[in-house]
Amino acid sequence: MGGRTWVVLNSNRVVKDIISKNCVSTGDRPDFPIAGSLVSSNKRTVLRKTKNWKEGRKLMHHLLSGTALKTYSCVQEAESTTLLHNYLDQPDQWHKHNYNYSYSIVHRIVFGKRTRQTQEQLDDIRRITVEFIQSINSSVFDFFPSLGIFQPFRSFWSSMGADHYEVFRAWWDPVMQDMADGVAPASFTREVILHSKGKYATDNDEAMYLATSIVAAGSDNVRMAHNVFMMAAVCNPEVVANARTKIDSVCGCGANRLPDLGDMESLPYISAILKECLRWRPVVPLIPQHHSTKEIHFDGYFFPAGTDFVINSLAVCEEVDDPADFKPERWEDREMNITDGLWQFGGGRRASSYFVSIVGAYKAAAKNLEIIVSNIEPISA
Repeated sequence: MGGRTWVVLNSNRVVKDIISKNCVSTGDRPDFPIAGSLVSSNKRTVLRKTKNWKEGRKLMHHLLSGTALKTYSCVQEAESTTLLHNYLDQPDQWHKHNYNYSYSIVHRIVFGKRTRQTQEQLDDIRRITVEFIQSINSSVFDFFPSLGIFQPFRSFWSSMGADHYEVFRAWWDPVMQDMADGVAPASFTREVILHSKGKYATDNDEAMYLATSIVAAGSDNVRMAHNVFMMAAVCNPEVVANARTKIDSVCGCGANRLPDLGDMESLPYISAILKECLRWRPVVPLIPQHHSTKEIHFDGYFFPAGTDFVINSLAVCEEVDDPADFKPERWEDREMNITDGLWQFGGGRRASSYFVSIVGAYKAAAKNLEIIVSNIEPISA
């Protein structure tokens, strides 16, 4: 691709061997002159080179600690109840409810309280997330970086970056004001980012991009997974019927109670449904390329240092029997780790940056199924 060597990885075995087993050598990112520099001021975590990414990655691991995960369950309980109420109150706005649910969870974890943003601000954060994704590898100058000084559209991308910065600032400034006033609640931002000993505690823009990028990516990934889940439920009523039987066996016939996080070990079929959603319609079809820092020998091939490896999620997700069919049972006897066999959230050391964005989805799937199975017949009619 231009002045760079791209290798597209199309099978689970190859991705595992090259990206996971060689994670030290393939965990870097290439330069992204447009999406990384002009649009993101070299501060969006997902595209940063390893030397500038390690500190943020270490902080993000706090989001996956045992204590943090217990906190998430309380947040998910409250937001799931709101989600179900909204489904019943405004069923035609289900897509909006899915986004508000996923956003609310991540916002409460990162900033410690429910959203104060207007609908316009919510629309802005979703808009800039889409614009950022679309800017990755979108210009010839991403493949010929040395030509960047001649780029006639440089001002367009720079203006987009300035707009993204202002959108993030509109979210970040109230948080910092709460910190200054001593009223900021406990949160990932207060307890982890701003209490770290490195650049995130001293550089306001670094802290802002880390926190708001988690909110933007986390809420949008879960939103898309929810939308796929709704489509799969409507298209496959037999799966919903089976799920209802499984849930009733644990929670009581007729939904005596809703499932909670403690029930998930007893509901592998529900977890399998979510995992099949991610395989059936991948929410991240192509992963930003991994950049090798050392030469790699694999199956008789030689890849020099500087090779870019691209994970093709679409091809990997087709490596099953009857790939066009929605079959949750294909996952029931397999590892329920959401990243096993699915590479939409990256691989190797880069995987955890995205994994946090989906941790709430298993819980949401079980809750959502209860309301859907109660209404699947009128929906189908």
